[in-house]
Amino acid sequence: TAPPPRKRKRKQKEPIPNTLLSYSWRQDSTMARYKQTGGRGRAGRPRQATLAGQAARQPATGRRKRRMRPGEKALKEIRAYQKSTDLLLRRLPFARLVREIQQEMLRKTYRWQGTAILALQEAAEAHLVGLFEDANHCAIHAKRVTIMPKDLHLARRIRGPTRE
Repeated sequence: TAPPPRKRKRKQKEPIPNTLLSYSWRQDSTMARYKQTGGRGRAGRPRQATLAGQAARQPATGRRKRRMRPGEKALKEIRAYQKSTDLLLRRLPFARLVREIQQEMLRKTYRWQGTAILALQEAAEAHLVGLFEDANHCAIHAKRVTIMPKDLHLARRIRGPTRE
C-alpha cells in the first residue's frame, strides 16, 4: 500500500520588530488609525478596516444600536416618500434637463419662467409615479415583488397611446 500523504509545513511568519510598529512618519499627524478586524475566514474577500477606537467603543447608555432587518429600511423610505408631498427630483438638474431637451428639439435657446419649469416637473413626476404604480401592479400580477423592464413596457402598452 501507498504511504499516507505528507502534510505540508506552513511557513511561519516572522514577527514584526517593535521598533517598526512604533515608528511613525509624522509625530504631529492627526489622521485616524486603522486596524484589521479578526474573525472567520473570508474566502477570498478582502478584510475590512475599521477605525482603531471604533471596535472598543460602545454607546454611553450601554445598549446596542438596533440593527434593521433586510428590507426594513426600504419600507421605511417608501412610507416617508408616500407621506411627503415635496418633489422627488432636485429642481436645478431638472431645469437643466428641460433646457437641454428644448435646445435639442428647437435648435434655439428660450428663457423659462421658474413656475413653468415647476409645473412641468410636477406633471413629469406625477406621470412617472403613476407609471411605476402600474408597473408594480404588473409585477404583483406575475407573482413577483421586483419591478422589471418588462413590467414598465407592459404598463405603457396597457395605458395606450393617449396617455403617453
